[in-house]
Amino acid sequence: MIQLLVLDNARMAQALVDYLGTLGIPCELTQSELGVTVWLADEQRLAQAQQEVKRFLAEPTHPRYMEASWQTGRADARIDYSRGMIDPLTDFLHHSGPLTLLMLIACVAIYALDAIGLPLFEALAFHPDLTHFVDWQVWRFFTPSLIHLSLLHLVFNLLWWWFLGGQIEQRIGSGKLLTLTLVSAAFSNTAEFLASGPYFGGLSGVVYALLGYGWLRGRLQPDCGIQMPPALMGFMLLWLALGFTGLLGPIGNLAHLGGLLVGLAQAWLDRRGHHA
Repeated sequence: MIQLLVLDNARMAQALVDYLGTLGIPCELTQSELGVTVWLADEQRLAQAQQEVKRFLAEPTHPRYMEASWQTGRADARIDYSRGMIDPLTDFLHHSGPLTLLMLIACVAIYALDAIGLPLFEALAFHPDLTHFVDWQVWRFFTPSLIHLSLLHLVFNLLWWWFLGGQIEQRIGSGKLLTLTLVSAAFSNTAEFLASGPYFGGLSGVVYALLGYGWLRGRLQPDCGIQMPPALMGFMLLWLALGFTGLLGPIGNLAHLGGLLVGLAQAWLDRRGHHA
């Protein structure tokens, strides 16, 4: 199954699925807190399905979609509420890619080893003196993103990484996710170091990069297969703004902002490349 898009309106989602069915493109619907998800059952029809999704988003009220529902005799949305609930592990893996899983494992392992006393923070943290990077400690631009200072911090970041990174890796590829991760980690970690010093860690800057990338890429190129609900973007921007007020305590505000800017910039560049 490949996720095509998420809609707020179940009736419109069913009409799209019915229309795709008339074209021989089998799809299913599932319900979640984010809305109604349209899933493609035949991965070999992905290119055609993405073109039809693009046309649907341009004119969702066109009579062709409702007529398809009447032809199939479906007056109500038929949503599979059980999918993904029978085997949570299978569902989790289904929404992941190799790099998504590798990062999850690395962050959990580093947190566990640091918790039992291994001095991993000193080995992975941003170095207090930038001149030491000349001594080939360039990994320190990236590795602070693997460090988490509390269990809540770890779980929060990894859930967002899985949700956002998994979508990008499955729809666009591991190479794009790797590029976004490395560039946003280096940029956001350097920004946070310059603002507050070397004692920080976390994947939040990368998460904000993935959020910005997915949101803007989905708006600029709706057929790319990435859909970020506007409410999600609004919540994360509110969280970012609250961080700068100091109400949330000491958090990496510059890392968050830097990551977001990297993601937005990469989405804009990819859009230009797509039309070149």
